[in-house]
Amino acid sequence: MSPDQSTVLVVDDEQDVADLYAMWLENDYRVRSAYEGDAALDVLDESVDVVLLDRRMPGQSGDEVLAEIRDRDLNCRVVMVTAVKPDFDILEMGFDDYLVKPVSKDDLHETVEQMLTRVDYGAKLQQYFSLVSKRAVLESEKDAEALESNDEYAQLETEIESLRTEVDHSRDQLDDHDDFVGAFQDL
Repeated sequence: MSPDQSTVLVVDDEQDVADLYAMWLENDYRVRSAYEGDAALDVLDESVDVVLLDRRMPGQSGDEVLAEIRDRDLNCRVVMVTAVKPDFDILEMGFDDYLVKPVSKDDLHETVEQMLTRVDYGAKLQQYFSLVSKRAVLESEKDAEALESNDEYAQLETEIESLRTEVDHSRDQLDDHDDFVGAFQDL
Protein backbone atom coordinates (compact mmCIF):
# COMPACT_ATOMS: atom_id res chain seq x y z
CA MET A 1 0.00 0.00 0.00
CA SER A 2 1.52 3.32 -0.95
CA PRO A 3 1.31 6.24 1.49
CA ASP A 4 -0.34 8.55 -1.04
CA GLN A 5 -3.30 6.17 -1.14
CA SER A 6 -3.51 5.80 2.63
CA THR A 7 -5.96 7.48 4.95
CA VAL A 8 -5.24 8.21 8.60
CA LEU A 9 -7.96 9.15 11.09
CA VAL A 10 -6.72 11.22 14.04
CA VAL A 11 -9.03 11.16 17.08
CA ASP A 12 -8.30 13.31 20.12
CA ASP A 13 -10.59 15.46 22.27
CA GLU A 14 -7.83 18.06 22.52
CA GLN A 15 -8.38 19.80 19.20
CA ASP A 16 -4.92 21.39 19.18
CA VAL A 17 -3.28 17.98 19.58
CA ALA A 18 -5.41 16.36 16.86
CA ASP A 19 -4.75 19.26 14.52
CA LEU A 20 -1.00 19.09 15.20
CA TYR A 21 -0.88 15.36 14.40
CA ALA A 22 -2.95 15.96 11.27
CA MET A 23 -0.60 18.74 10.17
CA TRP A 24 2.42 16.44 10.70
CA LEU A 25 0.85 13.75 8.52
CA GLU A 26 -1.04 15.69 5.84
CA ASN A 27 1.86 15.92 3.39
CA ASP A 28 2.14 12.14 3.21
CA TYR A 29 -1.40 10.84 3.76
CA ARG A 30 -5.04 11.72 3.43
CA VAL A 31 -5.92 12.77 6.97
CA ARG A 32 -9.28 13.02 8.71
CA SER A 33 -9.71 14.43 12.20
CA ALA A 34 -12.34 13.94 14.87
CA TYR A 35 -12.50 15.51 18.30
CA GLU A 36 -14.76 12.98 20.03
CA GLY A 37 -15.61 9.30 19.82
CA ASP A 38 -19.01 9.63 18.15
CA ALA A 39 -17.60 11.93 15.48
CA ALA A 40 -14.78 9.45 14.85
CA LEU A 41 -17.24 6.62 14.31
CA ASP A 42 -19.27 8.82 11.95
CA VAL A 43 -16.29 9.41 9.63
CA LEU A 44 -14.80 5.93 9.97
CA ASP A 45 -15.27 3.68 6.96
CA GLU A 46 -13.43 1.07 4.88
CA SER A 47 -11.15 3.71 3.35
CA VAL A 48 -9.41 4.41 6.69
CA ASP A 49 -6.15 2.49 7.00
CA VAL A 50 -4.83 3.74 10.35
CA VAL A 51 -6.62 5.26 13.35
CA LEU A 52 -4.63 7.27 15.90
CA LEU A 53 -6.90 7.17 18.95
CA ASP A 54 -6.79 8.94 22.29
CA ARG A 55 -7.99 6.82 25.21
CA ARG A 56 -9.60 9.36 27.50
CA MET A 57 -12.27 11.46 25.87
CA PRO A 58 -15.62 12.75 27.08
CA GLY A 59 -18.60 10.88 25.69
CA GLN A 60 -17.34 7.69 24.10
CA SER A 61 -13.87 6.87 25.36
CA GLY A 62 -11.12 5.67 23.08
CA ASP A 63 -11.57 2.20 24.57
CA GLU A 64 -15.24 2.21 23.48
CA VAL A 65 -14.37 3.54 20.02
CA LEU A 66 -11.76 0.80 19.67
CA ALA A 67 -14.31 -1.86 20.62
CA GLU A 68 -16.74 -0.50 18.01
CA ILE A 69 -14.02 -0.47 15.34
CA ARG A 70 -13.31 -4.13 16.03
CA ASP A 71 -17.05 -4.96 16.16
CA ARG A 72 -17.43 -3.44 12.69
CA ASP A 73 -14.64 -5.75 11.51
CA LEU A 74 -12.87 -2.93 9.65
CA ASN A 75 -9.47 -3.73 8.17
CA CYS A 76 -7.62 -0.84 9.78
CA ARG A 77 -4.81 -0.63 12.27
CA VAL A 78 -5.47 1.23 15.54
CA VAL A 79 -2.79 2.99 17.54
CA MET A 80 -3.67 4.28 20.97
CA VAL A 81 -1.93 7.67 21.32
CA THR A 82 -2.60 8.69 24.89
CA ALA A 83 -1.29 10.10 28.14
CA VAL A 84 -2.71 7.07 29.95
CA LYS A 85 0.17 4.92 31.18
CA PRO A 86 -0.43 1.33 30.11
CA ASP A 87 -1.39 -1.27 32.67
CA PHE A 88 -2.39 -4.91 32.40
CA ASP A 89 -5.85 -3.83 31.20
CA ILE A 90 -4.34 -3.30 27.75
CA LEU A 91 -4.09 -7.07 27.31
CA GLU A 92 -7.83 -7.24 26.63
CA MET A 93 -7.79 -4.35 24.15
CA GLY A 94 -7.72 -4.85 20.38
CA PHE A 95 -5.22 -2.14 19.43
CA ASP A 96 -2.15 -2.65 17.23
CA ASP A 97 0.26 -0.31 18.99
CA TYR A 98 0.34 2.02 21.99
CA LEU A 99 2.16 5.35 22.17
CA VAL A 100 2.37 7.36 25.38
CA LYS A 101 2.17 11.15 24.95
CA PRO A 102 4.03 13.29 24.28
CA VAL A 103 4.74 11.86 20.85
CA SER A 104 7.28 13.27 18.42
CA LYS A 105 6.61 13.87 14.74
CA ASP A 106 9.18 11.22 13.81
CA ASP A 107 7.66 8.62 16.15
CA LEU A 108 4.19 9.32 14.77
CA HIS A 109 5.36 8.96 11.16
CA GLU A 110 7.32 5.79 11.91
CA THR A 111 4.36 4.22 13.68
CA VAL A 112 1.96 5.06 10.84
CA GLU A 113 4.40 3.53 8.35
CA GLN A 114 4.65 0.36 10.42
CA MET A 115 0.86 0.15 10.61
CA LEU A 116 0.51 0.58 6.85
CA THR A 117 2.96 -2.27 6.32
CA ARG A 118 0.78 -4.45 8.55
CA VAL A 119 -2.53 -3.65 6.82
CA ASP A 120 -1.74 -6.06 4.01
CA TYR A 121 -0.79 -9.03 6.18
CA GLY A 122 -3.07 -11.85 7.24
CA ALA A 123 -5.07 -11.89 10.43
CA LYS A 124 -2.71 -14.22 12.30
CA LEU A 125 0.31 -12.07 11.53
CA GLN A 126 -1.60 -8.94 12.58
CA GLN A 127 -2.64 -10.64 15.81
CA TYR A 128 0.98 -11.60 16.44
CA PHE A 129 2.14 -8.00 15.89
CA SER A 130 -0.55 -6.75 18.26
CA LEU A 131 0.45 -9.18 21.01
CA VAL A 132 4.16 -8.43 20.62
CA SER A 133 3.38 -4.70 20.79
CA LYS A 134 1.41 -5.19 24.00
CA ARG A 135 4.28 -7.18 25.50
CA ALA A 136 6.75 -4.43 24.59
CA VAL A 137 4.55 -1.73 26.12
CA LEU A 138 4.14 -3.66 29.36
CA GLU A 139 7.85 -4.49 29.54
CA SER A 140 8.72 -0.81 29.19
CA GLU A 141 6.31 0.22 31.98
CA LYS A 142 6.41 -2.66 34.48
CA ASP A 143 9.27 -4.20 36.43
CA ALA A 144 10.20 -7.86 36.00
CA GLU A 145 8.61 -8.86 39.32
CA ALA A 146 5.23 -7.36 38.38
CA LEU A 147 5.34 -9.11 35.00
CA GLU A 148 6.34 -12.48 36.44
CA SER A 149 3.58 -12.42 39.04
CA ASN A 150 0.78 -11.49 36.62
CA ASP A 151 -1.31 -14.34 35.20
CA GLU A 152 -2.55 -12.22 32.27
CA TYR A 153 1.05 -11.49 31.25
CA ALA A 154 1.85 -15.22 31.42
CA GLN A 155 -1.15 -15.89 29.17
CA LEU A 156 0.13 -13.23 26.75
CA GLU A 157 3.51 -14.98 26.60
CA THR A 158 1.78 -18.29 25.89
CA GLU A 159 -0.31 -16.76 23.09
CA ILE A 160 2.76 -15.18 21.50
CA GLU A 161 4.61 -18.49 21.54
CA SER A 162 1.65 -20.38 20.07
CA LEU A 163 1.39 -17.87 17.21
CA ARG A 164 5.12 -17.90 16.50
CA THR A 165 4.91 -21.08 14.40
CA GLU A 166 2.07 -19.67 12.32
CA VAL A 167 3.94 -16.38 11.89
CA ASP A 168 7.03 -18.24 10.72
CA HIS A 169 4.86 -19.91 8.08
CA SER A 170 3.42 -16.51 7.03
CA ARG A 171 6.93 -15.09 6.85
CA ASP A 172 7.85 -17.79 4.36
CA GLN A 173 4.97 -16.66 2.18
CA LEU A 174 5.95 -12.97 2.02
CA ASP A 175 6.64 -11.88 -1.56
CA ASP A 176 10.12 -10.46 -1.25
CA HIS A 177 12.90 -9.35 1.05
CA ASP A 178 11.44 -5.84 1.49
CA ASP A 179 8.12 -7.31 2.69
CA PHE A 180 10.01 -9.53 5.12
CA VAL A 181 12.06 -6.65 6.51
CA GLY A 182 9.02 -4.41 6.81
CA ALA A 183 7.04 -7.08 8.61
CA PHE A 184 9.67 -7.93 11.18
CA GLN A 185 11.78 -4.82 11.68
CA ASP A 186 9.84 -3.57 14.71
CA LEU A 187 10.04 -6.93 16.46
